[in-house]
Amino acid sequence: MKTLTIDIINEKAIKLIQDMELMKLISIRKENTQQKESVEWATKYKGAMQKQSLDEVEKELNDLRSSWE
Repeated sequence: MKTLTIDIINEKAIKLIQDMELMKLISIRKENTQQKESVEWATKYKGAMQKQSLDEVEKELNDLRSSWE
């Protein structure tokens, strides 16, 4: 048995996939994608920011705010 991840582009494909499941050609598993995404965000950006003092962060925020005006 092989496992595939499929991105549905057209909603009509869902009906076709359900029909294939009824014919016992495939089985459908539903995953909790929110849990998976939170892990991906954590690993993707882990270590991307350097630790800064509160004064440095405030200075940068003030600089950004003043550039908008």
